[in-house]
Amino acid sequence: MPSNEGGILLKTGDLLLLSKQQLPGSSAQYDISGKLTNPARISISIPSVLDDVRAGEPVWFDDGKIGGIIDRLKNGEAQVRIIHARPAGDVLRAEKGINLPESDLHVAALSPDDLEDLKAVVQYADMVGLSFANRPEDVERLVQYMKQLRKDGDIPAVVLKIETKTGFDNLPALLLAAMQSASCGVMIARGDLAIECGFGRLAEVQEQILWVCEAAHVPVIWATQVLEGMAKSGLPTRAEVTDAAMGQRAECIMLNKGEHIVAATKSLDEILLRMQDHQTKKRSLLRKLSIAERFFNLG
Repeated sequence: MPSNEGGILLKTGDLLLLSKQQLPGSSAQYDISGKLTNPARISISIPSVLDDVRAGEPVWFDDGKIGGIIDRLKNGEAQVRIIHARPAGDVLRAEKGINLPESDLHVAALSPDDLEDLKAVVQYADMVGLSFANRPEDVERLVQYMKQLRKDGDIPAVVLKIETKTGFDNLPALLLAAMQSASCGVMIARGDLAIECGFGRLAEVQEQILWVCEAAHVPVIWATQVLEGMAKSGLPTRAEVTDAAMGQRAECIMLNKGEHIVAATKSLDEILLRMQDHQTKKRSLLRKLSIAERFFNLG
């Protein structure tokens, strides 16, 4: 029988330890009187991150479903007090993302595993996506390394995934670095970007990215949760349809997987075909409107 994926239930007020040790996660432990003896504990895939965080900084898990504040740092561990979860709690499962929006992280964009994978990637891929592109030095290192692997200079296009506030602030410099390659593009990775910049500011940030990229003549990928409800359930929400229509201003739209992905792709195609006469990039085309000949009889 296949095993069930486990998880750690976290509620507001709970403690969670982030550890450098690569050990399986564990739930909180209590004595017979109900007193907490050991907080819940998880390890993180990039242990050096804990060297850059400070007490008082926020931490978000699983695309913002669970949030907390770092209480203290001790012995290579960060103690997080959960301040955001549903009343009944939320389950934190393995392989979920962690966001540290106010921490000054110094993690290299390319890990040793990434550099090893690039040896095969440059031979077969059409493009390489640089996740959490924050500084131009990260982009320059990627381009230079790929040029070393391909002496003929025919390297894949570089796609900058803008997922953090730092990446957004440094976007002009990132674009200049990416233009060292023959082709480049930008992905508005709205999932992490919403956590990093705040949901209230996401709408403004994605607009500004579109403006900058249009000025630089760089194509944009509109990503994260486009028609996600339809891809999973077969029926889109009204908000999803409007969001998909907004994606007309980009050169590419990314859909996530789901049982109804074929239907979602067809619906997206129909939406974009209807919108292409209304909008190009950030400019309205002011096409002629059609007036319906029949009206509802309200009397």
